[in-house]
Amino acid sequence: MTDPRDDFCDDFCDDFDGDDLDRDVWVPHYLPQWSSRAATAACYEVRDSCLRLHLPDDTPLWCPGDHPPLRVSGIQSGVFSGPVGSTVGQQPVRPGAVVREEQPAHWGWTPRYGRLEMRARATVTPRSMVAWWLVGLEDVPERSGELCVMEVFGDAVDPVEGAAVGMGTHPFRDPRLAEDFAAPRPGIDVADWHTYAVDWRPDGAAFSVDGRVVREVAVTPDYPLQSMVAVFDFPEKAVPGEPYVVPELVVDRFRGSRETG
Repeated sequence: MTDPRDDFCDDFCDDFDGDDLDRDVWVPHYLPQWSSRAATAACYEVRDSCLRLHLPDDTPLWCPGDHPPLRVSGIQSGVFSGPVGSTVGQQPVRPGAVVREEQPAHWGWTPRYGRLEMRARATVTPRSMVAWWLVGLEDVPERSGELCVMEVFGDAVDPVEGAAVGMGTHPFRDPRLAEDFAAPRPGIDVADWHTYAVDWRPDGAAFSVDGRVVREVAVTPDYPLQSMVAVFDFPEKAVPGEPYVVPELVVDRFRGSRETG
């Protein structure tokens, strides 16, 4: 396995033209070190040159007891953890969380700078959310920063003004970064196809929707990041008597290149 720690972004494209995920790139689980691969397997299908992540109404809770009620179907392009019982792992489920199932290191698509984009459409309701974000490998704790390219909560979708799309940085344990996150409304219907992108450079990042820059940040992670893409359901937001609508994120493609414009 190639160590990605000094890599820059090579040209990358996944059009999901096969009948399953490329396992050299993707891990079809969501942060399995805090639970297990069996308990965090993604609900997904690859067909018609698209990846569809979804959450049927019988999907079990993710990390029950360690997290407020949450269901999630997600994939990621890398994974790293320490041994069972350690606190070493990406995006801890809670402070002091310990690894329950050690994960073999996997570094699929882990760019360092470049233009990264996802073309996708989503179905969300007031109890669900979809997101694509990039996080550090956390092979050392400081490599934990996040670039969030798109995050859409269903209860932040306005029928007139469109969806609020979260984007920006979260520092976590990276002392270089500052919290710089907002959710502007670019005037889109997330049920339609849109291209969400970030031009990530050593001197900042510009977040865009359909080629139009919506937000910029000045300080970015300076190490490789893995992609995380997922659909979430929050059962506590359910309204009694309302039918369950399956949330989904349908991805047409991911692309990455050195060109940052």
